[in-house]
Amino acid sequence: MHDIQEFAKEYFAAATDPDRERYFALFDDGIVVHDDGRGHEGLTAVRRWRTEVPPVVYHLRDVTGTATACQAVAEVSGDFPGSPVTLRFTFERDARGKITLLDIAP
Repeated sequence: MHDIQEFAKEYFAAATDPDRERYFALFDDGIVVHDDGRGHEGLTAVRRWRTEVPPVVYHLRDVTGTATACQAVAEVSGDFPGSPVTLRFTFERDARGKITLLDIAP
């Protein structure tokens, strides 16, 4: 359980780090992200998607699952309609620990 807690903390810390490469280093080249009803396939598309995400603050609430498939629940607040909102982040990771799938949903 400790491993997924640390992974989730690193994900949200990297997501807010001004050094965007820290965030992108978490993903496999073939990453698939589902967010806000849209899909983004491949690291290039994820980079483009990430530039559209407004600056937000994450408050991690819960983490469950295994090292290869886990969910994190976080309150997300920022300058967007409906803020704050609680979202579920579902991750799948490969044997190297790289994220291969990220699904973000209410």
